[in-house]
Amino acid sequence: MTEFQLGLVVIGALVVAGVIVYNKIQERSAQRRAERAFGSQHDDVLLEERTQRREPTLEPAARIIERDPGPRSDALPDERLDYVIELSCREPLAAAVFLAHWAPLQQRFGWRVLAACAEDGVGWRRVVHGDAAGYGAYRAGLQLVSRAGVVHESELIEFRSEVETMAAKLGATTAAPEMKHAMEAARDIDQFCADADIQIVFHLVAPAGSAFPLPQVEAATSAAGMAPGPDGRQALRDAEGRVLYSLAMQGDGLHAIRDVTISLDVPRIAEVRRTYESMVRVARQLAVNLGGSLVDDNGNGLDERALAAIGAELEIVSQSLEARGVPPGGPLALRLFA
Repeated sequence: MTEFQLGLVVIGALVVAGVIVYNKIQERSAQRRAERAFGSQHDDVLLEERTQRREPTLEPAARIIERDPGPRSDALPDERLDYVIELSCREPLAAAVFLAHWAPLQQRFGWRVLAACAEDGVGWRRVVHGDAAGYGAYRAGLQLVSRAGVVHESELIEFRSEVETMAAKLGATTAAPEMKHAMEAARDIDQFCADADIQIVFHLVAPAGSAFPLPQVEAATSAAGMAPGPDGRQALRDAEGRVLYSLAMQGDGLHAIRDVTISLDVPRIAEVRRTYESMVRVARQLAVNLGGSLVDDNGNGLDERALAAIGAELEIVSQSLEARGVPPGGPLALRLFA
């Protein structure tokens, strides 16, 4: 092979390699553009199970997430939390007809979707079964953020598509926000949710080598006003039956209780400071009645100074929730921290 032929081979190899590298660069560039267009770095929930988010804690707090049954019956779609699509009807559409078409979306998305109705686009209220009236406007909302994190773009796309298909069948027009901006706002709320999602946990432990007799624990908790509710949880509840703080017991067998845990879910309590003070009083009362020690998750004793420090931090958390327009225990907080 002559030097000229060898040179041609080398040049050809370089050209081929250059084409391959160029294609790889273009492929990666297109992928990055697509990711920016959708604006998400979340894993696809259709391909990989979502991992449990690790919540920040307030010392001496521990995160114990309990699934809430869903929004209250009077909750309405809210643009701060939901992706809301408005449906405008040419003439009043019966609520029963709307609900018949809405049922598949409820089955698909469950507690994450809400629907509201209004005669003229004002005075919104939830669509309920048995309503015989007709309405000219409806709202369909998909909750974008909860304690589980932000919904995936694929779910939002599916929701919008299903609502638009439903609207076409009903002869209604739709108006919806831009999805990218909605997802960006949802991620911002999700970060706020992670920072403000605090649970206070006290442990009442038995002396070393001993345990609390179950009848004694039940008598003490009953004297403190705590009782099982419809959900089976032992808790102190307000006049409307909502949990203020709950209690759990751990031990060996059914009659030897070694650890009594009292927990307060801060964002879901309307009067945080007052409820925390009540929780402290009950914890002290149980410690006296049972002869146990009050400690945190790390086994450190909770004295007056530690309890006061926790109370001061709770004021900061409560104020941050108020400033964000999500007052603790309010309708939006109950949905966001569900």
